[in-house]
Amino acid sequence: MSSPLTSLNNKPSATTEKGLGRALDILHAARLLLASDGYAGLSMRRVAAAVGISLSNVQHYYQSKDALLEALLLYTMDLFQKKVDGISAAMPSAARIDRFLSTCDMFLDELTDPVTHAIFFEIWALASRNAFASQLMDTMLTRERKAIFKLIRGLNPAIGDHEYMQRAVLMVAQMEGLMLFRLNKAERHAEFMSVRAALRKALTALATVP
Repeated sequence: MSSPLTSLNNKPSATTEKGLGRALDILHAARLLLASDGYAGLSMRRVAAAVGISLSNVQHYYQSKDALLEALLLYTMDLFQKKVDGISAAMPSAARIDRFLSTCDMFLDELTDPVTHAIFFEIWALASRNAFASQLMDTMLTRERKAIFKLIRGLNPAIGDHEYMQRAVLMVAQMEGLMLFRLNKAERHAEFMSVRAALRKALTALATVP
């Protein structure tokens, strides 16, 4: 699967910048519709209306609803990766375990954001009965596991790469699983901070204890 904006980035046309902006407008509108109305309520026509463009314009960038959904999920994961890279760049002298835990905090913040939570929850539910959604979910989880693996690999020389990859799977499962509890950091901040502290403790053990 390619990045949703790859084909536009490769165009030498002078309208590329405008095209990228329009593609992002479409993705942002689709994101809000998917979060509020679910997959059943997401349609190319409704996205077009939300952006204020024609249906054919949306189809110029994304030929089908599934293509739009794929682009939306990959775009979300690209943003996650940029934030992961940003944390490492902002903490160059920090201990690796601290960079890892800061990344985990970011993941938890993102997954408890109401819109992001609604989107991921919808994809999870859809993946159980839709082969295409299942493929997208596998892509997302694989990228998350690889990102975590790169952060924890070698933190303890006594833990081999194979074991670290297994632990990365467990870490992603723990963080994703917290979506089921519908944590609300604004309305139940004390509970959110308590859960985050417990998660940090568990993840630190997985990252460092043989």
